[in-house]
Amino acid sequence: MSKVGFIFECGLKGADVLVCEYLATQIRADIMPVSRTLDNKENLLRDAGRVAAALFADGCERVLIVWDLRPAWPDRKHKPCRRAERLALLDAVAKAGVADRSVFLVCVEQELESWLLADESKIAAYLSTAAHPYTVKRTSKPDREPNPKAVMMNHFKTARGWRYEDRTHAIKVMKSSATDLRKLRKSTSFCRFEQKLTTEIATRDRL
Repeated sequence: MSKVGFIFECGLKGADVLVCEYLATQIRADIMPVSRTLDNKENLLRDAGRVAAALFADGCERVLIVWDLRPAWPDRKHKPCRRAERLALLDAVAKAGVADRSVFLVCVEQELESWLLADESKIAAYLSTAAHPYTVKRTSKPDREPNPKAVMMNHFKTARGWRYEDRTHAIKVMKSSATDLRKLRKSTSFCRFEQKLTTEIATRDRL
């Protein structure tokens, strides 16, 4: 088994952790995920380098730092900037002394639910019943949906009268049917996640 480190901005057992660990094992059967959570984006931008160094010390072959471009509580005064966040993370990695190690940055656009929207069959499978099948319209460019969490909330309310809770439901939706990587690849940020799990370490790219 190959130990791969993951660093997330969410809390322990957050939706990002559960979904990314699951998808990582779907992409590479030999992966043993080792995840660390930093609770919020501010902590991630400051401490990810230090945590990455600890993961390498623990025997990880590579480390993926995964975060959402769209924060859980958007600041209307400051639009999220992937470039600025990337530079902050690269600085943290350099200060921790692991800039020459296999650290990969994966910014999820806009947020984790973008990946759920990439495969409409999973949403339909989870929300349908034998008596009431639920049809989900295809989203051709899930990364361009400005508020994917709101779209998921609407699906849950319309189909079953449920309130969507990402920590509970995101992983259940993702596991509701067989994983079709071709559909998930409609999301550019998912493609990056997949690439950074499978690329040869000698050709790493932190773009």
